[in-house]
Amino acid sequence: MRSALSVGANYWVACRARSKTEFISKLSITVEEADEVLFWLEILIESNTIEEQVVLDFRNEATEILKVLSRARKTAKA
Repeated sequence: MRSALSVGANYWVACRARSKTEFISKLSITVEEADEVLFWLEILIESNTIEEQVVLDFRNEATEILKVLSRARKTAKA
C-alpha cells in the first residue's frame, strides 16, 4: 500500500517541478516507485502470502502505470 501511494505522491511532486530537469528527476522517482510496487507484489505471490489471482488486476494496473510513466519520462528527455 505504501509503495503504491508513493507513486501518486511522487507524481504529484513531479507535476509541481520548477524546471524540466527537476520534472525528469522527480518522474524518474515515480518510475522507480512503480517498479517497486511490482516487486512487492511478486514477493507476496512467491511467498504464498497471497494468491496470484487476488492481485492480478492490481498487478496489471501497476504494469500499465509503469509503462505510462516510463514513456512520459522518455518523452520529457527528448
